[in-house]
Amino acid sequence: MNSILGNWAEKFRPHPDGTQLPPHHGHCLGCGPDNPHGHHLVVQRRGEEVHAVHRFSERHMGAPGIAHGGAVATVLDDLFGFLLYLTGTPAVTRQLEVRYDAPVILGTSYELAARVVRDDGRKLFVEAEMSEVGGTTVATASALFLKVDIAHFDRGAPPAPVDLD
Repeated sequence: MNSILGNWAEKFRPHPDGTQLPPHHGHCLGCGPDNPHGHHLVVQRRGEEVHAVHRFSERHMGAPGIAHGGAVATVLDDLFGFLLYLTGTPAVTRQLEVRYDAPVILGTSYELAARVVRDDGRKLFVEAEMSEVGGTTVATASALFLKVDIAHFDRGAPPAPVDLD
């Protein structure tokens, strides 16, 4: 198994309440600290939910001064991925629905929260919301994730480096 996947698989274990959860991997578009184009989402466990505060920058612009809807969906989808650390199993997004209730303004901090609403065999039903800090909800999301074995990701993993010496 690729070393990125091996390290990733280790993250599907109990994480104490209140702790900052590890990024999925360094180059993840949503949370990877090493991805120069990413969102660098920092997520914390709070009980059976995951929470984050996020601020969209000019690189996420759709209409002038407003975050692109795809950037908002990316952040919500990535937030859902942190719930998998709580459930203890990898899964993939099967369906994602985002409702935009107000413009997501660049440079404004937003609070995000997500939770599993139902665990039904291979299916995980999840919900999230994004709100102005202490205020109005600007977006909500629901998704269906399908649980998979970690080997599912071998197809997309970069090959291990080959030593030619």
